Amino acid sequence: MALQLSKTTRILLLGANLWFFGEGMLGPLFAIFSEKVGGDILDITWAWAAYLMVTGVCYIVVGKLINGKPYQAKVMVMGYGLNALLTFCYLFVHNSWQLFFVQAGLGVAEAIGTPAWDSLYAKNVNAEHDTYAWGLSSGQSQIVTGLAIFFGGMIAHYGSFNILFIVMGTIQIFATIIQSRILRMRA
Repeated sequence: MALQLSKTTRILLLGANLWFFGEGMLGPLFAIFSEKVGGDILDITWAWAAYLMVTGVCYIVVGKLINGKPYQAKVMVMGYGLNALLTFCYLFVHNSWQLFFVQAGLGVAEAIGTPAWDSLYAKNVNAEHDTYAWGLSSGQSQIVTGLAIFFGGMIAHYGSFNILFIVMGTIQIFATIIQSRILRMRA
């Protein structure tokens, strides 16, 4: 029996894949950008560690706050929108401290959107194919991020980091618009 994806699941996957593409374009270029704004190995380490720790703590807090709540889709869209906005903030980063704060903000944004996305996806997956559906979600994100790294590298090499950040943020705005379609479905 073939996997049947609901309209909600298809929207969630499309929006997430677009987000992963936008987010993934920076990938390993993050270290180069950090050095470009005056950062060293420790600055890169602190900025990335701040992102992960803030994201982890906020995942837990947001997950607890929205657990079972009817506004999870709104929270998810808000997280996506905040992420797009903060991606544009890379354009204004000129030192390690600014990078640190943008990374922490991106951690909060991801933690706002991801637990809600996970919950909505889980509710809309066919129980008969749940493992495959989660494999599809994870596999697609890895493939899309791999492609994004390639394109991000091309943009930064032949253009600039500013062009890259504009492209990333714009793609993430489109991801937010796609995910916001769920709000109309749930109204």
